[in-house]
Amino acid sequence: MPDRNLVAATILVADDNEANGALLSEILEEVGYRTICVRTGAEALLKVTNGDADLALLDVRMPDKSGFEVCIAIKSNPSTRFVPVILVTGLCAASDRIQGIVSGADDFLNKPVNPQEVRARVKSLLRLKSYIDELENAEIVLTSLATSIEAKDPYTHGHCERLSNYSVALGKKIGLSGELCVALRKGGIVHDIGKVAVPERILLKPERLTPDEWYIMKQHPAVGERICAPLRSFRAVLPIIRHHHEKLDGTGYPDGLKGDEIPLTARILQTVDIYDALTTDRPYRSALPIEEALETMRGEAKRGWWDCALIDEFESLVAVPAEVVSE
Repeated sequence: MPDRNLVAATILVADDNEANGALLSEILEEVGYRTICVRTGAEALLKVTNGDADLALLDVRMPDKSGFEVCIAIKSNPSTRFVPVILVTGLCAASDRIQGIVSGADDFLNKPVNPQEVRARVKSLLRLKSYIDELENAEIVLTSLATSIEAKDPYTHGHCERLSNYSVALGKKIGLSGELCVALRKGGIVHDIGKVAVPERILLKPERLTPDEWYIMKQHPAVGERICAPLRSFRAVLPIIRHHHEKLDGTGYPDGLKGDEIPLTARILQTVDIYDALTTDRPYRSALPIEEALETMRGEAKRGWWDCALIDEFESLVAVPAEVVSE
Protein backbone atom coordinates (compact mmCIF):
# COMPACT_ATOMS: atom_id res chain seq x y z
CA MET A 1 0.00 0.00 0.00
CA PRO A 2 1.59 3.35 -1.04
CA ASP A 3 2.29 5.92 1.66
CA ARG A 4 0.41 8.96 0.33
CA ASN A 5 2.64 11.36 2.24
CA LEU A 6 5.87 10.05 0.69
CA VAL A 7 5.02 8.57 -2.72
CA ALA A 8 6.10 11.72 -4.53
CA ALA A 9 9.71 11.01 -3.52
CA THR A 10 12.28 10.06 -6.12
CA ILE A 11 14.79 7.39 -5.10
CA LEU A 12 18.18 7.08 -6.76
CA VAL A 13 19.36 3.48 -7.13
CA ALA A 14 23.06 3.16 -7.96
CA ASP A 15 24.38 -0.35 -8.65
CA ASP A 16 26.70 -1.54 -11.42
CA ASN A 17 24.80 -4.83 -11.47
CA GLU A 18 21.73 -4.21 -13.62
CA ALA A 19 19.73 -7.03 -12.04
CA ASN A 20 20.34 -5.70 -8.51
CA GLY A 21 19.33 -2.21 -9.56
CA ALA A 22 16.18 -3.48 -11.26
CA LEU A 23 15.19 -5.45 -8.14
CA LEU A 24 15.53 -2.44 -5.81
CA SER A 25 13.65 -0.28 -8.29
CA GLU A 26 10.80 -2.79 -8.49
CA ILE A 27 10.59 -3.05 -4.68
CA LEU A 28 10.23 0.71 -4.36
CA GLU A 29 7.97 1.35 -7.35
CA GLU A 30 5.48 -1.22 -6.05
CA VAL A 31 4.64 1.19 -3.20
CA GLY A 32 4.52 4.27 -5.39
CA TYR A 33 8.03 5.74 -5.30
CA ARG A 34 9.69 7.01 -8.45
CA THR A 35 13.16 5.61 -9.13
CA ILE A 36 16.21 6.59 -11.13
CA CYS A 37 18.70 3.80 -11.87
CA VAL A 38 22.37 4.45 -12.64
CA ARG A 39 25.34 2.12 -13.00
CA THR A 40 28.27 4.20 -11.74
CA GLY A 41 29.21 6.31 -8.74
CA ALA A 42 29.92 9.32 -10.95
CA GLU A 43 26.39 9.16 -12.40
CA ALA A 44 24.93 8.83 -8.93
CA LEU A 45 26.81 11.87 -7.64
CA LEU A 46 25.72 13.92 -10.65
CA LYS A 47 22.04 13.05 -10.14
CA VAL A 48 22.14 13.96 -6.44
CA THR A 49 24.08 17.18 -7.10
CA ASN A 50 21.52 18.21 -9.72
CA GLY A 51 18.72 17.75 -7.18
CA ASP A 52 17.11 14.83 -8.99
CA ALA A 53 16.84 12.53 -5.97
CA ASP A 54 15.25 12.73 -2.51
CA LEU A 55 17.18 9.70 -1.25
CA ALA A 56 20.08 7.63 -2.58
CA LEU A 57 20.59 3.85 -2.39
CA LEU A 58 24.27 3.29 -3.17
CA ASP A 59 25.97 -0.01 -3.81
CA VAL A 60 29.29 0.00 -1.96
CA ARG A 61 31.23 -1.69 -4.78
CA MET A 62 31.07 0.27 -8.04
CA PRO A 63 33.75 0.41 -10.74
CA ASP A 64 34.62 4.11 -10.69
CA LYS A 65 33.60 5.73 -7.40
CA SER A 66 32.67 3.49 -4.51
CA GLY A 67 29.51 4.02 -2.52
CA PHE A 68 31.71 5.29 0.32
CA GLU A 69 33.30 7.93 -1.95
CA VAL A 70 29.95 9.07 -3.34
CA CYS A 71 28.50 9.29 0.17
CA ILE A 72 31.43 11.43 1.36
CA ALA A 73 30.96 13.77 -1.61
CA ILE A 74 27.20 14.09 -0.95
CA LYS A 75 27.62 14.77 2.75
CA SER A 76 30.48 17.25 2.16
CA ASN A 77 28.37 19.45 -0.11
CA PRO A 78 26.18 21.94 1.83
CA SER A 79 23.50 21.74 -0.87
CA THR A 80 23.17 17.94 -0.69
CA ARG A 81 24.29 16.97 2.82
CA PHE A 82 20.71 16.39 4.01
CA VAL A 83 19.91 13.93 1.21
CA PRO A 84 19.59 10.56 3.01
CA VAL A 85 22.06 7.92 1.87
CA ILE A 86 21.61 4.18 2.36
CA LEU A 87 24.63 2.01 1.57
CA VAL A 88 23.74 -1.39 0.11
CA THR A 89 26.45 -3.96 0.71
CA GLY A 90 27.24 -7.64 0.85
CA LEU A 91 30.14 -6.87 3.19
CA CYS A 92 29.72 -8.03 6.76
CA ALA A 93 32.97 -6.92 8.41
CA ALA A 94 32.65 -4.37 11.21
CA SER A 95 35.36 -2.28 9.56
CA ASP A 96 33.16 -1.82 6.49
CA ARG A 97 30.27 -0.58 8.62
CA ILE A 98 32.60 1.76 10.43
CA GLN A 99 33.84 3.10 7.09
CA GLY A 100 30.23 3.67 6.09
CA ILE A 101 29.52 5.59 9.30
CA VAL A 102 32.64 7.70 8.80
CA SER A 103 31.48 8.39 5.24
CA GLY A 104 28.26 9.86 6.63
CA ALA A 105 25.82 7.13 5.61
CA ASP A 106 22.39 7.38 7.21
CA ASP A 107 21.64 3.66 7.09
CA PHE A 108 22.72 0.27 5.70
CA LEU A 109 21.09 -2.60 3.83
CA ASN A 110 22.67 -6.04 3.52
CA LYS A 111 22.45 -8.18 0.39
CA PRO A 112 20.36 -10.09 -0.37
CA VAL A 113 17.87 -7.38 0.48
CA ASN A 114 14.56 -7.93 2.21
CA PRO A 115 11.81 -5.97 0.37
CA GLN A 116 9.96 -5.02 3.55
CA GLU A 117 13.18 -3.83 5.18
CA VAL A 118 14.07 -1.75 2.10
CA ARG A 119 10.70 0.00 2.17
CA ALA A 120 10.76 0.53 5.94
CA ARG A 121 14.21 2.10 5.95
CA VAL A 122 13.45 4.31 2.95
CA LYS A 123 10.16 5.44 4.46
CA SER A 124 11.78 6.25 7.82
CA LEU A 125 14.57 8.35 6.29
CA LEU A 126 12.20 10.20 3.95
CA ARG A 127 9.99 11.10 6.90
CA LEU A 128 13.03 12.50 8.73
CA LYS A 129 14.03 14.42 5.61
CA SER A 130 10.55 15.92 5.38
CA TYR A 131 10.98 17.34 8.89
CA ILE A 132 14.34 18.84 7.90
CA ASP A 133 12.79 20.31 4.75
CA GLU A 134 10.03 21.92 6.82
CA LEU A 135 12.65 23.40 9.13
CA GLU A 136 14.62 24.78 6.19
CA ASN A 137 11.45 26.24 4.70
CA ALA A 138 10.65 27.98 7.99
CA GLU A 139 14.14 29.46 8.12
CA ILE A 140 13.79 30.64 4.52
CA VAL A 141 10.50 32.38 5.40
CA LEU A 142 12.12 34.14 8.37
CA THR A 143 15.09 35.20 6.26
CA SER A 144 12.78 36.53 3.54
CA LEU A 145 10.75 38.44 6.14
CA ALA A 146 13.91 39.97 7.61
CA THR A 147 15.13 40.94 4.14
CA SER A 148 11.79 42.56 3.28
CA ILE A 149 11.98 44.67 6.45
CA GLU A 150 15.48 45.79 5.53
CA ALA A 151 14.34 46.65 1.99
CA LYS A 152 11.84 49.21 3.28
CA ASP A 153 14.69 51.56 4.21
CA PRO A 154 17.10 52.40 1.35
CA TYR A 155 19.73 53.41 3.91
CA THR A 156 19.95 49.87 5.30
CA HIS A 157 20.49 48.06 1.98
CA GLY A 158 22.87 45.15 2.54
CA HIS A 159 22.98 45.79 6.30
CA CYS A 160 21.93 42.28 7.34
CA GLU A 161 24.35 40.52 5.04
CA ARG A 162 27.22 42.72 6.20
CA LEU A 163 26.38 42.07 9.86
CA SER A 164 26.20 38.36 9.18
CA ASN A 165 29.64 38.36 7.56
CA TYR A 166 31.24 40.73 10.09
CA SER A 167 29.95 38.87 13.14
CA VAL A 168 31.01 35.45 11.87
CA ALA A 169 34.49 36.81 11.09
CA LEU A 170 34.76 38.31 14.57
CA GLY A 171 33.41 35.15 16.20
CA LYS A 172 35.99 33.02 14.40
CA LYS A 173 38.76 35.45 15.32
CA ILE A 174 38.09 35.10 19.04
CA GLY A 175 37.74 31.33 18.79
CA LEU A 176 34.00 30.72 19.06
CA SER A 177 32.67 27.26 18.22
CA GLY A 178 31.24 26.44 14.82
CA GLU A 179 27.77 26.22 16.36
CA LEU A 180 27.97 29.76 17.74
CA CYS A 181 29.35 31.07 14.45
CA VAL A 182 26.33 29.57 12.69
CA ALA A 183 24.13 31.35 15.25
CA LEU A 184 25.93 34.62 14.48
CA ARG A 185 25.40 34.10 10.76
CA LYS A 186 21.68 33.60 11.27
CA GLY A 187 21.49 36.35 13.88
CA GLY A 188 23.05 38.86 11.51
CA ILE A 189 20.20 38.24 9.08
CA VAL A 190 17.21 38.10 11.46
CA HIS A 191 18.32 40.26 14.42
CA ASP A 192 15.80 43.00 13.59
CA ILE A 193 12.95 40.75 12.44
CA GLY A 194 10.82 42.08 15.33
CA LYS A 195 10.56 45.38 13.46
CA VAL A 196 7.78 43.73 11.50
CA ALA A 197 5.58 44.86 14.41
CA VAL A 198 6.78 48.48 14.22
CA PRO A 199 4.58 50.77 12.08
CA GLU A 200 6.34 52.17 9.02
CA ARG A 201 5.59 55.74 10.14
CA ILE A 202 7.88 55.03 13.11
CA LEU A 203 10.35 52.75 11.36
CA LEU A 204 11.05 55.23 8.56
CA LYS A 205 10.61 58.49 10.49
CA PRO A 206 13.60 60.77 9.74
CA GLU A 207 13.08 62.95 12.82
CA ARG A 208 13.69 62.06 16.47
CA LEU A 209 11.09 59.64 17.81
CA THR A 210 8.63 60.74 20.48
CA PRO A 211 8.74 58.90 23.84
CA ASP A 212 5.71 56.83 22.84
CA GLU A 213 7.23 55.97 19.46
CA TRP A 214 10.54 55.08 21.08
CA TYR A 215 8.72 52.76 23.50
CA ILE A 216 7.20 50.91 20.54
CA MET A 217 10.57 50.70 18.78
CA LYS A 218 12.24 49.24 21.87
CA GLN A 219 9.86 46.28 21.85
CA HIS A 220 11.25 44.86 18.61
CA PRO A 221 14.00 42.65 20.14
CA ALA A 222 11.47 40.85 22.37
CA VAL A 223 9.01 40.56 19.47
CA GLY A 224 11.76 39.12 17.28
CA GLU A 225 12.63 36.56 19.92
CA ARG A 226 8.97 35.44 20.11
CA ILE A 227 8.78 35.11 16.32
CA CYS A 228 11.85 32.87 16.14
CA ALA A 229 11.36 30.95 19.41
CA PRO A 230 9.37 28.02 17.91
CA LEU A 231 12.37 26.98 15.80
CA ARG A 232 14.69 24.68 17.74
CA SER A 233 17.45 25.44 15.24
CA PHE A 234 17.31 29.08 16.38
CA ARG A 235 17.87 28.29 20.06
CA ALA A 236 21.38 29.82 20.03
CA VAL A 237 20.15 32.74 17.91
CA LEU A 238 17.47 33.92 20.36
CA PRO A 239 19.89 35.63 22.82
CA ILE A 240 21.40 37.55 19.89
CA ILE A 241 17.99 38.75 18.74
CA ARG A 242 16.83 39.76 22.22
CA HIS A 243 19.98 41.35 23.62
CA HIS A 244 21.85 43.06 20.76
CA HIS A 245 20.56 46.47 21.98
CA GLU A 246 21.73 46.05 25.58
CA LYS A 247 24.59 48.20 26.94
CA LEU A 248 27.27 47.16 29.39
CA ASP A 249 26.23 49.87 31.86
CA GLY A 250 22.65 48.58 31.96
CA THR A 251 21.06 51.45 30.01
CA GLY A 252 20.18 49.34 26.98
CA TYR A 253 16.97 47.48 26.18
CA PRO A 254 14.80 45.45 26.49
CA ASP A 255 16.07 44.00 29.80
CA GLY A 256 18.69 46.46 31.03
CA LEU A 257 21.36 43.77 31.35
CA LYS A 258 24.83 44.75 32.55
CA GLY A 259 28.34 43.57 31.68
CA ASP A 260 28.73 39.84 31.27
CA GLU A 261 24.99 39.37 31.74
CA ILE A 262 24.81 40.27 28.06
CA PRO A 263 25.60 37.10 26.05
CA LEU A 264 28.91 37.23 24.18
CA THR A 265 27.22 36.54 20.83
CA ALA A 266 24.89 39.52 21.39
CA ARG A 267 27.90 41.73 22.24
CA ILE A 268 29.59 40.60 19.04
CA LEU A 269 26.56 41.49 16.93
CA GLN A 270 26.10 44.86 18.63
CA THR A 271 29.78 45.68 17.97
CA VAL A 272 29.48 45.08 14.23
CA ASP A 273 26.00 46.64 14.17
CA ILE A 274 27.34 49.92 15.58
CA TYR A 275 30.28 49.85 13.19
CA ASP A 276 28.03 49.30 10.18
CA ALA A 277 25.66 52.08 11.28
CA LEU A 278 28.58 54.51 11.60
CA THR A 279 30.20 53.59 8.29
CA THR A 280 27.07 53.79 6.10
CA ASP A 281 25.11 56.85 5.05
CA ARG A 282 22.11 57.86 7.13
CA PRO A 283 19.45 60.54 6.48
CA TYR A 284 21.00 62.75 9.19
CA ARG A 285 24.72 62.26 8.35
CA SER A 286 27.21 60.83 5.90
CA ALA A 287 29.15 57.65 6.51
CA LEU A 288 32.19 58.03 8.75
CA PRO A 289 35.65 56.87 7.65
CA ILE A 290 36.74 53.61 9.24
CA GLU A 291 39.21 55.11 11.71
CA GLU A 292 36.75 57.78 12.81
CA ALA A 293 34.04 55.17 13.31
CA LEU A 294 36.35 53.02 15.42
CA GLU A 295 37.41 56.04 17.47
CA THR A 296 33.76 56.91 18.08
CA MET A 297 33.12 53.35 19.24
CA ARG A 298 36.11 53.47 21.59
CA GLY A 299 34.81 56.70 23.10
CA GLU A 300 31.41 55.13 23.70
CA ALA A 301 33.11 52.04 25.17
CA LYS A 302 34.83 54.32 27.72
CA ARG A 303 31.38 55.59 28.68
CA GLY A 304 30.49 52.00 29.58
CA TRP A 305 28.33 51.14 26.59
CA TRP A 306 30.26 48.63 24.48
CA ASP A 307 32.82 45.87 24.88
CA CYS A 308 36.20 47.52 24.28
CA ALA A 309 37.99 44.17 23.91
CA LEU A 310 35.68 43.19 21.04
CA ILE A 311 36.21 46.56 19.36
CA ASP A 312 39.97 45.99 19.52
CA GLU A 313 39.59 42.51 18.00
CA PHE A 314 37.26 43.83 15.30
CA GLU A 315 39.63 46.67 14.40
CA SER A 316 42.17 44.24 12.99
CA LEU A 317 39.50 42.84 10.65
CA VAL A 318 38.67 46.22 9.11
CA ALA A 319 41.95 48.11 9.63
CA VAL A 320 42.99 50.29 6.71
CA PRO A 321 46.65 49.97 5.63
CA ALA A 322 48.77 52.86 6.93
CA GLU A 323 49.65 54.10 3.44
CA VAL A 324 45.97 54.36 2.56
CA VAL A 325 45.12 56.19 5.79
CA SER A 326 47.97 58.67 5.23
CA GLU A 327 46.65 59.52 1.80
